[in-house]
Order: sequence, then C-alpha cells, then structure tokens
Amino acid sequence: QVQLVESGGALVQAGGSLRLSCVVSGGTFRDYAAGWFRQAPGKAREFVASITSRTGSATYYADSVNGRFIISRDNAKSTVYLQMNSLKPEDTAIYSCAADLYVYNVQRGTQRYLGQGTQVTVSS
Repeated sequence: QVQLVESGGALVQAGGSLRLSCVVSGGTFRDYAAGWFRQAPGKAREFVASITSRTGSATYYADSVNGRFIISRDNAKSTVYLQMNSLKPEDTAIYSCAADLYVYNVQRGTQRYLGQGTQVTVSS
C-alpha cells in the first residue's frame, strides 16, 4: 500500500516562501507521477501542480500559482517537493500530495493515492 506523508506547512507572512515535502512509501516511487492539491475552508479541493514519473521532465501548474510555485522530485529520497514563493493570503489551505502511475489522473484529480495534508497559512 502506497502511503504519502506531507510536511513543511507553517504560518508565513505574505510575500514569504515555504517548501513542502511529501515522502512516498510502499511503492516504486520513480514509477509514479505526483502532484499537489489544496483545499481552503469552505472550498473544493483544487489542483496545484503535477510532475511526471521517473525523470520528472514535465511539470504543469494551475494558473493561480504558475510562476510562483515549483514542483520537483528526488527519486533517491522518494520525495516530491513544492517550493512556494511570493505567497499570498489566498494561498492559505491544506496542501496534499498525490501519486498515480499516470500523470493525467493526477491532473484530473482522479489519482489513486492522496496524503492527509499539511496546513499552510499566509497572513496579510
């Protein structure tokens, strides 16, 4: 059974940066595409970013974070990262990482595996 455990969430001021980490266990990490989702209070979960399997040669971002967030992976550490820069109050949410053998499942929100999440709060 694949398990995903996120960390790195915190309270940060607007304009600041955070790096989230997600450790994936129970499977061959390099074979999985990965991504990040977020859910703000009272809102539906939304796609943030995705990265393809193995080399992670292709990444994709939601318009709301494009140019500010960077997704990456370290297969040796079975970890996917989300570097968040120029944070805004509207980025406040629980951030969860996702994994699936197919990146389009991650992008559509139909991934097989989803973590419990880590809280990010951006103060104005």
